[in-house]
Parts: sequence; structure tokens; C-alpha cells
Amino acid sequence: MAATPNRQFKNICVLSGFHYGKHKEFVEAAIDLGRSIAERKLHLVYGGGNRGLSKLVSEAAFVRGSQVLGIILRALKSLDSLSDSSTGEELVVSGVQERITEMLNHAVAFIFLPRDLATLEALITLAS
Repeated sequence: MAATPNRQFKNICVLSGFHYGKHKEFVEAAIDLGRSIAERKLHLVYGGGNRGLSKLVSEAAFVRGSQVLGIILRALKSLDSLSDSSTGEELVVSGVQERITEMLNHAVAFIFLPRDLATLEALITLAS
């Protein structure tokens, strides 16, 4: 999934490493966000993993017709807990900088649901 040439607001990236555990309200909010993305006919880019809130967002958007691209680190892809099939398309990259570059290439807007240092680091990197 490529970004639109004129950089219209069409592709949005959601990043979150938060493992929601028993927080039902976070699960509901993530699913609502995915639904909203699909209703607005936006394409979704996310971190590609099978855990966290961004995975819930991607599933909700995908089942409602959004194109979804997961950009995942090769090191994470090889973990048993993340080896399930992805939602939508998948792009495997070798490093964090390449992942951020690909996210910038594929999305023109970002939503961060920070709870861990990796997501906060991505926010700072993209903002600078």
C-alpha cells in the first residue's frame, strides 16, 4: 500500500505497544478507533505485531474493509508469539530506523497510544 502521491490524508499510522491486560475500556477504544478508520475509508499502517492495542485497531479496520499494512521488525517476526498471520499486508524490515522510514513513506498522519518506551521513542523520532 503506497501513500497517495499528493499526500492527501488517506493513510494513517497507529502505534501502540500497550499490552492491555484486564483494561476492557482500552480494548473497546481500540476497536472503536479501527471502526472509525474504516468508516472514513482510510488505509491503516501499524507496527505489524500480534499484540497490543494497535493490533486490535488493525483487526477492526480490516474486517470493515480498510487496507491494512503491518510494518514489523524481522527480529519480532521470528518470535513464536508473533508468528501468526498478519492482518492485511505485511512488510518485514531489518531495523527500527527502516521501520520508521517505511511508516513515513506509507502514512501522512499518526496516532500514538503510548504506554511503553518504544512507542514514546518512535513519537520523538518522528517528531524530530
